[in-house]
Order: sequence, then C-alpha cells, then structure tokens
Amino acid sequence: MEHARLLADRQRQIVARSRFGIPAMAHDECLTGFTAYGATIYPTSLGMAATFDPALIRRIGAAIGADMAAGGVHQGLAPVVDVIRDYRWGRCEETYGEDPHLVGEMGEAYVLGLQSAGVYATLKHFAGHSASMGGRNHAPVGIGRRELYDVILPPFERIVAAGVGSVMNSYAEIDGEAPAASRRLLTGVLREEWGFEGTVVSGYWSLPFLVNAHRVAADLTDAGALALRAGMDVELPDQRGFGAALVEAVGRGAVDEADVDRAVRRVLRQKVALGLLDADWDPVPPALRAGELDLDKPENRELAREVARSGAVLLSNDGGLPLPAAGRIALIGPCADDVRTMFGCYSFPNHVLSDRDDLGNGVEAVSLRSALAVELPGVEWEFAPGCPIRDEDRSGIPGAVAAASGADLAVLVVGDKAGMFGIGTSGEGCDVEDLRLPGVQEELVAAVLATGTPVVLVVNSGRPYAVGRFAPDTAAMVQVFLPGEEGGRAVAELLAGAANFSGKLPVQIPNSPAGQPYTHLHPPLGDRQSWLSNLDPTPAFPFGHGLSYTTFEIDGLAVDNELVPTDGEFTVSVRVRNTGSRPGAETVQLYFTDPVAQVTRPVRALLGFAKVLLEPGEETTVRLGVHTDQLSARVLGVRRVARQVRRRLDVGQLGPGGAVVVALVDREGLADRSGLTVLERRHDPPVGQLRRLRVEHTRALVPGGRVRRRIEVRRARLICRRGRRGGYGECHADAGGRRRGESLSCPCFHECGNPFAARCPGNTKAAE
Repeated sequence: MEHARLLADRQRQIVARSRFGIPAMAHDECLTGFTAYGATIYPTSLGMAATFDPALIRRIGAAIGADMAAGGVHQGLAPVVDVIRDYRWGRCEETYGEDPHLVGEMGEAYVLGLQSAGVYATLKHFAGHSASMGGRNHAPVGIGRRELYDVILPPFERIVAAGVGSVMNSYAEIDGEAPAASRRLLTGVLREEWGFEGTVVSGYWSLPFLVNAHRVAADLTDAGALALRAGMDVELPDQRGFGAALVEAVGRGAVDEADVDRAVRRVLRQKVALGLLDADWDPVPPALRAGELDLDKPENRELAREVARSGAVLLSNDGGLPLPAAGRIALIGPCADDVRTMFGCYSFPNHVLSDRDDLGNGVEAVSLRSALAVELPGVEWEFAPGCPIRDEDRSGIPGAVAAASGADLAVLVVGDKAGMFGIGTSGEGCDVEDLRLPGVQEELVAAVLATGTPVVLVVNSGRPYAVGRFAPDTAAMVQVFLPGEEGGRAVAELLAGAANFSGKLPVQIPNSPAGQPYTHLHPPLGDRQSWLSNLDPTPAFPFGHGLSYTTFEIDGLAVDNELVPTDGEFTVSVRVRNTGSRPGAETVQLYFTDPVAQVTRPVRALLGFAKVLLEPGEETTVRLGVHTDQLSARVLGVRRVARQVRRRLDVGQLGPGGAVVVALVDREGLADRSGLTVLERRHDPPVGQLRRLRVEHTRALVPGGRVRRRIEVRRARLICRRGRRGGYGECHADAGGRRRGESLSCPCFHECGNPFAARCPGNTKAAE
C-alpha cells in the first residue's frame, strides 16, 4: 500500500514537471506474479508450461494484470518466450519450455490475460537469448538463420499477431550483431515483416552494454543513436543512452529528429490508449482510493494451487504413490522444509529479499513438510534435511540414511533454490557447467537409495537435471518446476492421492549430466548414432511425458478434409476414454516429421495439443486443427521453396499411461505406413503477384492400414504491393493466376482485435 502511494506521488511530480503534463508509464516484473511484497507467487513459467493448459495460464495472466493495475502499474515485463536450447542456461525456469509451439501457445495465453486487465505485456528477449553458447547468460549466440527463423522467432511472431503491446530486446549477440542495435531485428523483422505497432523497450542497461560489453558504440551518445535508429523506443530502467547527451546530439544534427518523433508517437499512442492523457486521469488507482489493495486474495491463492497441481509431473510410479495413510515415512532433502525453494528467481522474496530473511516472504506459504503432516496425519514422520542445496556439507547425510533405514518408505525432495546472478542455483545469471544436482545432493540421493528402503524422489527445480539414471532404483519419481506459494499444499495433495497428476514435461529429463545439452527439437543426427559415437543422448523421460493415477485409451484416428489448401487447415481427431477408476486429465499431443526433406527437419515437432478431463469410463473426441504453415520449413537463403514432401500420420503413446500422441511420425511397428503430401511454398514471390501451385495427393492411413481420407493440398496466397503476406479472408479483386472467389485478403487491412490499439484501420476484403 505504501509503495503504491509513493508511485502515485511520483506521478504527480512527473506531471508537474512535464512541459505538457504527461504522466509516465510505470512498469514492473511479473513472471511469477506481480513482483511486489505481499503479492501472490505463482509457479514459474516452466511450471505453467507443464500444465499444457493455455486457458489456465490466461487466467493467471488476468489475475496478475488485475493486481498490477490495482497498484498503478501499466506495463508488465513478461512473458519470456525464449525457446530453451540448452538446459545449463540459468533462465530455463523463466520460459515455457523447449518447443516453439508450446511456448507460443502459453505465451499468447498469458499476454491475452495480462492485457485484458489493462496492462501491456512485454515479450522478451528478442531474439536468441536462450541459445547462448554453453548455456551462459549474455554469451554470444552461434545459431544459423534457419534455426533463428524456425525455432526462435515463431513464438514472437505469433504473439505479435495476437496484439502484444511491447517487445524487449535480447542481451546476447547473433552473428556479431547486438539486438539492441539491430535494425534488421527491431525494424526489418518486427515491424516491416510482422507489422508490429507497439513499443520496443530496452532490456535493463542494454544501451550501456553496447559500449562496454558489445563494444559497438564509442560512448553512451553513440549507443543511444544506434538503438534509436535501429527501432528502440524506450530505454529501461533509466536514460543513460536516451538522456541529455542524445538531446544534445539531436540539437547538433548528429541524430535525425524524425527518429525521435517516431519513438515518441509510439509511446504516446499507448498512453492515449491507457487513458493517461485523459483530463480526468487520476494517479491514484481505484483500489488505492478505496483503501483496499489486497495482492494475495483467496481466489489468487486457489488459482496458484490449481496451477501447481496441474503442472506437477509424475515421471514414474512402481507402486510408491499414492503415499500410505499410516506407517513410518522418512521425509528427507534440502527442499522439503524451505518454502523459498518453491519460488522462482523473479518472485519478490528471491529477487529482492534474498539476503533479508528477517522480512519474511510477504505471503503465507507452507513447506512440503508442513503440508504432508496435515494431509497424512496418521503417518509417523521423521525429517532429515541431509545436506544444503549447494554447499558441499556432507555432515547430514548419515542422519538421512539412518532415517531412511528405519522407515517403511522415504520421500526425498531435492533440487534448486532460485536467485539472481549466482546467489541461487537457478535463475538469471545462475548457469551451470553440467546437469548434476547442485552441491552434494546426488551423493545424498545415492546414499538414501542404497538403504534399500523404497524411495519416492521429488525433484523441485528450475531446469531439468540428469536424474533419469536414478529412476530404476526408485519407487516413484515426481518433477515440479518451482511451484510457488501454494506448491507445498499442491504437491502434498498429489503425493497423498487426494488429487491426480496431469502435468506433462515441457522439457526432457536427461540421463547424462555432462556433454549432452539438447532438446527434443533436434534433427536425425541428434538421435543416438551408436555406430558413430559412444555417447547416447536418449532422454530418460521425453518431452510431453507424464503419468497419472488412472489410465486412458485412444483410438478412432481421423482426418476431416479431402481437400486442404496449403494456406488452409485440416483437423485430426481421436477418441479418448478414461479406462481407470479415478477421474483424470489427459493431454492429446499432435506431432509431425518430414521423412524426406530438402533440409534437415526435427525428428518430431509439436503441432498442437488439448487437455481433457474425464470421469472413469467417460470418453470424448479430441479435435486438433493444423494450419499448413506449421508443416513448412525454410531452406537456404531463408526461403520456403515449392516442392512435394511426404509426411506420415500415425497414432501412439509415449509410454504406459503417458501422453497420447497423434503423430505425423514413424514409431516402432508403424514404419510402413504412408502419410499425407503437402506442397510447401516460396514465401516471397514478386510483390503484387499471386503464386499458385499444382495439386498433389496421397493416402492418409490409420492403424491397420485402412484408407481413411485422401488429402489434397492446394495453394494460393496474395502478396500486396507493400510486401505484406496475405491472410485468409474473401478477396473479390482479380490477381494473376487466381480463380475468382478464392479466399484471400491483404493484411494491410485487418479487423483490429487489440484492445490497446490507438487506432484500427478497419477491415476490408479487397487486396491493395
């Protein structure tokens, strides 16, 4: 409350000192909730991604946005839509995983939720931040343009199209170019190719980094000029490059005043849309005027618990779960009784109060130890921490071994404590050399497993650690990704069987701790090549994996359309039935592969997914729509070339009780099946021309080899004179080679779905 009043006072000062009386746009962090003392702490983005439930994440975004708006904040510096490329990177916890489709789905849901509350979202980090060499924060990025365009950029492009208000640059460099000074990225890609109309804001101190880190600017004035010309609109958190020196440079003609005007217009449009220039604008937000600013409401806490439950992943279960309601259980591990191990690095306690334990957490949070005692009061619990999270102190391991030896079962809770720049074991600037558990936790795990007591291993971490090699010796394994203030209660409910697991892995769980950082989105050479290398990169648990206390049966694969234009969609459907004795949720996942491609393609890539909740014996049909853009790829020169490709359509499962996969991919025993033929296209025909391609078709088969549908693929797309790519509305103007009445539109004229747009050009069906 006091800080909200202080912000309102600062706004009054800014208005009074401004020549035009214009207030500022206040911003704050919001990755795991509003980063304010006393605000709800939700699971990390990686934990949110494990829900595979965009509707749930949209609710989180709306709740966070409402809290920020209540405190007088206009812009949230989230979400992070970087696609994980190396698990050693400390910021894995801030992302939505390692697949661009999953990242795009979750990121878009969060943005739509946040902006529905009147707070601008900020996409970061544009672009390539997660692909830094060696998984080291701020290191150079060595990827090629195809990886940039096919893996890194798609989530950004998708969410820009959804109407996000702001974009933040990446700190890394790509092929020697600093994104903060890259006109190619900030203007060429973002605005000219994608049509972005919001603001570009700098990552904190990105402009000084142009001088002292990238060494592409001589001084701060030079850095400000470079960034401004590239397309930067706002410098955060202060004005070192966009300050007095830049004003002087404009005065002497060293910087074009038109570049300043352009950035000012973009910022003013957003302030107009937010009502900051209205005559009756009040710097004191309504909640503060009413004297009520509750940032950790009961409904927020319940939402946080729902997400924590939905994002917990049951990796394996050999009878260890649910936990018994009686008997002796040893609870062991450094994460079992420390609530801050459940918070992400951008939570207020770990972001601001890492060295101030005396101030508490600002919210009521219950450790797993306390929650289990409440959930299972008939159990005789014995607790032993075993070891610290990262200090190499082994003195507690003998006590942990004794506790496990005298128990009927042991629950071992290991993992991370997030922090910033080396203070924690996960988070910004907390990168690792390999994927072993921090400190001596692996020695603790080995010692407890050696007792012979059944062990339920719970890993609470911000990145996937190489714990797969422990799986054969455990009674069960659970993965949670820093589940927030309600994480203790949520995990206790799941372990006790009061709630059911439904989470799926947004990242793989490796077997090997060193030398094999990789993700599921890899080409064929990324698979095991036993005749070429002695190293086996096969994960212990694959992307999308996750078990349940119930079982599911999937059948009835079907494809809806016989004719599918390449600028159109087809729908794949399957029937899902709960064959177990408990209610449960299953996530249907659709993948594809390209068996014979012009360029190397991923062995398997995600096309879509849907989560369904079913009672015992209940069944439903799941339908997943796919746009043919999702099957395309760039070739040399970053162009899509018109050619015929063969794709395979199969259905299978990732494992017993695991996630259902409707996959355009060969699986064991299904290698002889045909697929559907899609015709890819060139992205950039001459401006003003329409390119049509010939019709191709082949069989689409279902298990058993029966012909289900014939898929025919056609293409017609318009490129307008402004170079923008066409969409799918009606177009009544003739274009060369197009049949009258085909579905086309020019994206320069569109129906504006962005609630923050200062102006909307309206909608037209005529091409320019």
